[in-house]
Amino acid sequence: MTEKDQNGISRRDLIIKGAVVTAGLAASSVLVPARFAIGGQAKVKVGMLLPYTGTYAKLGSNIRDAMLLRFAEANNMLGGRPIEFVDIDSEAKPAKAQQLTDKLIKKEKVDFLVGPVHSVVGMAMVKMARGSRGPITVIPNAGADQLTGVLCSPNVFRTSFSSYQMGYPGGPAMLEDGHKRVVLMYWNYGFGKQVAAAFKKSFLPAGGTIIKEIPTPFPKVDFQAYLTELAALKPDAVYTFYAGGGAVKFVKDFAAAGLKKSIKLYGAGFLTEGLGAAQGDAAEGVRTILHYADTLDNPANQRFRAAFKSSTGSSADVYAVQGYDAGELILRGMNAVQGDTGARAEMIAAMESAEIDSPRGKLRFSKSHNPIHDIYLREVVKGENRVVRVAAKAQDDPATGCSMA
Repeated sequence: MTEKDQNGISRRDLIIKGAVVTAGLAASSVLVPARFAIGGQAKVKVGMLLPYTGTYAKLGSNIRDAMLLRFAEANNMLGGRPIEFVDIDSEAKPAKAQQLTDKLIKKEKVDFLVGPVHSVVGMAMVKMARGSRGPITVIPNAGADQLTGVLCSPNVFRTSFSSYQMGYPGGPAMLEDGHKRVVLMYWNYGFGKQVAAAFKKSFLPAGGTIIKEIPTPFPKVDFQAYLTELAALKPDAVYTFYAGGGAVKFVKDFAAAGLKKSIKLYGAGFLTEGLGAAQGDAAEGVRTILHYADTLDNPANQRFRAAFKSSTGSSADVYAVQGYDAGELILRGMNAVQGDTGARAEMIAAMESAEIDSPRGKLRFSKSHNPIHDIYLREVVKGENRVVRVAAKAQDDPATGCSMA
């Protein structure tokens, strides 16, 4: 082969160009960290552990689609670097959580870990991801208090909610509506118990009375005997935690039993969120608390709902909002360090101080990296969760047991 290769470029050209590139790197090293300059165009790996099959499939796909929408709006670049996605179906199965998390961290070596939906999966995932060697982790749904409580870590953030935030604002909201004698009903497992405990913390000291607490077996949906008991107790209202198919069945059975005429039904937002078509008229008038509502009248929500509808063909819900904000938080961190994933402390600091103009309203983060946001009282009107009022302004979480040391 001659001095010129098959593309017509000589060794002399390469040497000259190499010298120019080397000089350029040296000159720019004051502006761009060396770790990033060496592999500046390497793709940033974002691992996703979300459910795409089974009961929670729609939640997982909405979170993913909304996060991808946010990245697409940023030209699919994080701090100037392209993105590679590693997508794994969690199936919302706790038994598989450790194996799948291990694959993302050790085999795929992801820079960011996003997930999950299910709280028990979340606890297994965070136990493996937390700490100085784990990827920056963003939880876009799982609400167990422990995730930003005893399991908190500098590299773990949550863009969704804690179970405390789904129970505590319910007490003042019901008292303001004039309901002082209530019954508590909830699925008898970790998250349901935490929601109920948080409700009692606000409701009882303010003068409310809980006539009876009725935990029902999870995930069973045989509510008739409990509703018969509820009717006999004759409370002013009932506060509940049910979700998904259980929420559909509970709301329909409550209405069919004729209880809507004498007992006001309240609950954590998942009682009606995204379930309007399935619940129909039975849900009319049901009140819930949540950090999002379809009818929030702010520019960010209007833009987001239009963009999500255009990109997916589906209507946005709270799960999509949480995924969108997860994407925004990752963007904030990467842009702050100009794509240098090695600048970990600086990236975490930028994420900690982020104040996001979210579709839900203003969003910022506590010292435990749990969201601080407004919680809304909503009412189902013509199948739509409409805002009644703000139930709790800038609601925080106590983060019991959290130590960032």
